[in-house]
Amino acid sequence: MNDTPTTDQLPVVVVGAGPIGLAAAARLIERGIEPLVLEAGPSAGTAVRDWAHVRLFSPWAEVTDPAAEKLLAPTGWVRPDGVSYPTGGDWAEQYLQPLADVLGDKVRYDATVTGVARVGRDRIVDAGRDEQPFTVHITTADGREERLTARAVIDASGTWSVPSPMGADGLPALGEKSAAEHISYRVPDLKDPAVRARYAGKRTAVVGSGASAFTALAYLADLAKEEAGTHAVWILRRGITGSTYGGGEADQLPARGALGLRAKAAVEDGHASAVTGFRTDVVERDGDQLVLVAEDGRRLDPVDEVIVLTGFRPDLSFLSEVRLDLDERLQAPTALAPLIDPNVHSCGTVYPHGVNELSHPEQGVYLVGMKSYGRAPTFLAMTGFEQVRSIAAAIAGDQEAAERVELTLPETGVCGGAGLFDEPDTARAASGGGCCAAPATLQVGVGTPTTSGGC
Repeated sequence: MNDTPTTDQLPVVVVGAGPIGLAAAARLIERGIEPLVLEAGPSAGTAVRDWAHVRLFSPWAEVTDPAAEKLLAPTGWVRPDGVSYPTGGDWAEQYLQPLADVLGDKVRYDATVTGVARVGRDRIVDAGRDEQPFTVHITTADGREERLTARAVIDASGTWSVPSPMGADGLPALGEKSAAEHISYRVPDLKDPAVRARYAGKRTAVVGSGASAFTALAYLADLAKEEAGTHAVWILRRGITGSTYGGGEADQLPARGALGLRAKAAVEDGHASAVTGFRTDVVERDGDQLVLVAEDGRRLDPVDEVIVLTGFRPDLSFLSEVRLDLDERLQAPTALAPLIDPNVHSCGTVYPHGVNELSHPEQGVYLVGMKSYGRAPTFLAMTGFEQVRSIAAAIAGDQEAAERVELTLPETGVCGGAGLFDEPDTARAASGGGCCAAPATLQVGVGTPTTSGGC
């Protein structure tokens, strides 16, 4: 008797135990399909915990997946007050970790995926390719290497691990790497005494124009009120227009609008000074300080620290042996890219989408969540929940459900608002505005936060 499992008896491997990865697992279970979630960190929502101090733009009612809630219900779990706004820490502790605990051994921690391929087939070989299951290579925390076999792979690993550098050409500025001890790519948690000491009484350059930059400016302005000598130098690659600070009071996401107004107040009150049209080319040392030099030769006065908040990008290295169809600019699935391209879109929502937009030449491989958006800054987590609902239906063979739209996203009615994520240069290029008019539902980068008011 042959005990070797057939391909459809193998689990679906989900990469990442963040909000979208865990929602994918819940949707697969709903369909009677075994998931195996591989998380590189030691707990659920490892990336979310990195921005535990940041409050989401959206309330609890909009940051939990319906299938996940069904799994949690028998445990006595009750969703927190639907109108309150969780922090990243709240989200991880009160929802993501309980969900992962319910999934039990279907979640493996400290398991870093290092490669995905077809069993016995590199990306070149055609013969028998679609009949072969996937092999997933992982490395454990103690350095052991393992190989797992899967019927399909859903990559929900996000983009948090690959922040974009300071250089205006998308590469690190000359000297950026060697000055790493004075450069951060995260919004600082100034409630942490060690972090506070790093910025108190210092001149700090903040590079970026999205919500994370707004947050950093607001935090540093608050610090400046308590610690003399604290000052932010806000570096923008473009100029300041009426839309630079977002929708303000017109934004139907009040927390997001308030964040832009706080950044504006930081400049107007003198706690931050804005430098526009500055595209960083070189980072030079001046004793213990740094001097930023622009492409046009302009040199800024020395700063003590630099916070770079210029967006994120996907790590595609472990997918090198599967056949992906990605847009050459955004590194997003080709069918999805036209809907999210910041070179084109300045307003309007990205309509809910699923398996049709997220499929690749390699059948059974899907990039979901923030990773599916590549370098685009406009991902909405509720859209991610819809993505994995559709994909789970497709894997189960229910094509009708996979192609059916089960999510309605109301618009905020705000145009020219701040990008939902740390924006690349092109994010507002079309008309001076961000990808706004976004749903007045969840707006959070999963695996990738929109800090402070992230979502």
